[in-house]
Amino acid sequence: MRIVAGIDEVGVGPLAGPVVAAAVVLAPRHGLIGLADSKRLTKRRRTLLAEEIKGRAQAWALGRAEVEEVDRLNVLHAAWLAMRRAVENLALAPEFALVDGVHLPVLPCPGRAIVRGDARVPVISAASIVAKVARDAEMCEWDTVYPQYGFASHKGYGTARHLEALSRFGACPLHRQSFAPVRAACALREGAS
Repeated sequence: MRIVAGIDEVGVGPLAGPVVAAAVVLAPRHGLIGLADSKRLTKRRRTLLAEEIKGRAQAWALGRAEVEEVDRLNVLHAAWLAMRRAVENLALAPEFALVDGVHLPVLPCPGRAIVRGDARVPVISAASIVAKVARDAEMCEWDTVYPQYGFASHKGYGTARHLEALSRFGACPLHRQSFAPVRAACALREGAS
């Protein structure tokens, strides 16, 4: 049986923080129950499943693209970079990859992109869960460094509270300068001063 990795990323839409991807290799009879798109699960269920996945997976790894890479490459290319890094970080080299999305990034193995794969393919669901739990935890840690932005509650997404904080305090090093709402909020702030 071939070694197949499921790959997914989180953090394409937020105004702040890295893009984080996970690659997961599951055994054919992994015994994991309740795998689904990470966005459809409660925070508690995601956290429990992420630990179970990491404990039962044949291999799992994270990859990331930093804010500077998002700004330099654009967010789609940064997401593909994070996915490739996740696969390269696996302790077990996959022979094939199943990726959530429309496009297949350049990977060290052949693969296939599957639209809504995070909801339809268990190994991609597992990657979705591991990536989301890791990125959410990181954004909660950043909240202690930059509490004025509320990263623990919105994880960097463009909520009304986050946009208001941006216009009040300007951007911090976690903010993606290439994203229009960040530029607009900072320009508005500069115009008011």
